Amino acid sequence: MNQNYFEGVLQLRNPHGEVVRMIKNQINKNPGVFVAKEIPQPDGMDLYFSSNRFLLTLGRRLKKSFTGELKITRRIYTVDRMTSKNIYRVTVLFRVADKGEGDESKPSEEGRAAEKGRKNRKKGQIRVAEGQ
Repeated sequence: MNQNYFEGVLQLRNPHGEVVRMIKNQINKNPGVFVAKEIPQPDGMDLYFSSNRFLLTLGRRLKKSFTGELKITRRIYTVDRMTSKNIYRVTVLFRVADKGEGDESKPSEEGRAAEKGRKNRKKGQIRVAEGQ
């Protein structure tokens, strides 16, 4: 593969050493994945990855391991000529929450409650909140 080839972008904002260390460890564990570009930003960095699947998994692991905001977006890059399926480029934004007094780098209560609710639901079951 070309060294400039990328499928998705990880936008890290306000990262600290633990977050960067975790990302480097995950890259080293997956030999088929590489970082095509690393662009420094005023409040973090952008990493261009060779695998969308790895990027999505990494984003979810970051959210689970550290307190912060995760946003996943995608845009159509091209259409596969053989299958006529859309090919997407994924952008994963992870904004590490600022540490206040007594804060720890663990998932928030809100994130854990949402995760627990998803696990308790049966496949295909949709949760309807009141007033919606």
